[in-house]
Amino acid sequence: MKLGAEPKKIAILGGLLAVAGITYLTQSGPSEPAPAPRRAPAAVNAPPNGGVATARASETRRRSGNSSLGEFKPVLRSPNPQDRPDPATIDPRIRFDLLAKLESVQVNSSGRNIFQMGAAPAPAAPQGPMKPLPTNVPKIAINHPGTPAAAGPHPPPTAPPITFHYYGFKVSKANGQKEAFLLDGEDIMIAGENESVKKGRYKITHIGVNSITIEDTQFKHEQTLQLEEIRG
Repeated sequence: MKLGAEPKKIAILGGLLAVAGITYLTQSGPSEPAPAPRRAPAAVNAPPNGGVATARASETRRRSGNSSLGEFKPVLRSPNPQDRPDPATIDPRIRFDLLAKLESVQVNSSGRNIFQMGAAPAPAAPQGPMKPLPTNVPKIAINHPGTPAAAGPHPPPTAPPITFHYYGFKVSKANGQKEAFLLDGEDIMIAGENESVKKGRYKITHIGVNSITIEDTQFKHEQTLQLEEIRG
C-alpha cells in the first residue's frame, strides 16, 4: 500500500472543500434591497389645441402655404397602371408629315380675343336685301316609319275555294228531282237544286251526273266540283 499519495489527495480535497464553503457563504449572504421605483417627472403643461402634434401641424401648414386649400396639381399619367401606355409600343419618331398638315391649316378668326374678358362681337349684318323664298317649290311627301305608304284602290276580295266533295246523287221517283250528296270534312249534306247549305252561304244551282255547280252567295261566285269516289 502506497502511503505517500494519501497526504496529496487529502490536501486537494481540503482545497475543494474550502472553495465550496466560500462559494456557499457568498451566495447565501444577505441580499441587496431592490431599488425603489422612481417617480415619473411631473407632466409639463401641454400647449393648448392638441399639444405638440397641433403645433407641428400648424408649422407644417405655415411652411406649405396654401397647399391645404385644394391646390390644383395636374397629373400627366393615369393613376391606374393598366391604363398607362406601354413605353415599348410608343413610336419615338417625329411625324413631320403631320406637322406639315397642321401648318397648312388656316384658322379663321372670329374677331374675339380669348385671352381678354368681354362680350362677343355682334354678327355682321347681311349685305343687300334678302331674296324672297320661291313659292313654286314642289312639296316632297315624307313617309314616317311605321306609316304605310299611300297606295291605289284595293282590289276586290276574292271568294275562297269551296272544299266540298261531291260523291253522288239520287233522283226522286215521285217528281224526278235530284238530290246531291256532299261531304264537308266529316259532315254529310244532302241538298237538291236551288237549295242552300251551310246556313244559306252556299246554293246548289245545278246537279249533273259527273259534276255539280255551287254558288257562293256572299261573293256571288260559282264553282264546279267534279264527282269523286269516296272510299271507306
